[in-house]
Amino acid sequence: MNLLELSKTVRELRKKQGMTVETLAKQSGFSKGFISQIENFRITPSLKALMRISAALGVSLEELFSGNRAPVKPYSFGNISDGEPFDRDAGSAYGIHYLALAHRQIGRKMDPFIIEYTPGPEREFLLHDTEEFFLLLEGELDYCIYDDENRKHLSPGDTVYMCANVPHRVVLPESCSRARALVIYSDLPEL
Repeated sequence: MNLLELSKTVRELRKKQGMTVETLAKQSGFSKGFISQIENFRITPSLKALMRISAALGVSLEELFSGNRAPVKPYSFGNISDGEPFDRDAGSAYGIHYLALAHRQIGRKMDPFIIEYTPGPEREFLLHDTEEFFLLLEGELDYCIYDDENRKHLSPGDTVYMCANVPHRVVLPESCSRARALVIYSDLPEL
């Protein structure tokens, strides 16, 4: 299943029908946060959950997956220029821009992104249900884990590997106007 395409399909169908996240949540019997996590490809919903969501959207389960049809190959080639811009967790409001690199690979176990950081409001601490690998490519960042006291200054070439559910955030130093990183999230767990 291509989680990125599925999340886009759920969001597009919801918006096409003029539904808010809250309305879809109520009609499907899930929380607003759960629907938001699906639309931001933070979790992989179970088939049972998808059946409830498709019913709430008034579409068949097959229609929900219609955007996910592609020949399944054990490989895919791509280029950064083929990347799919994606706003995850309203990151653009904080100066964080995601570029999905493997969105065409069906059944993948990793989600690699190029993330660009630009000045913006203070970023909140985030945690993910997945493991994460981070490689700073350009610029400088302060990487905070658990709190602002556990801060490590990163330069190009520095890496961070984190297990699931570790609160973290990045701080763009005032001396740096832009940073870019390669981030790889592991397979998302089934719910």
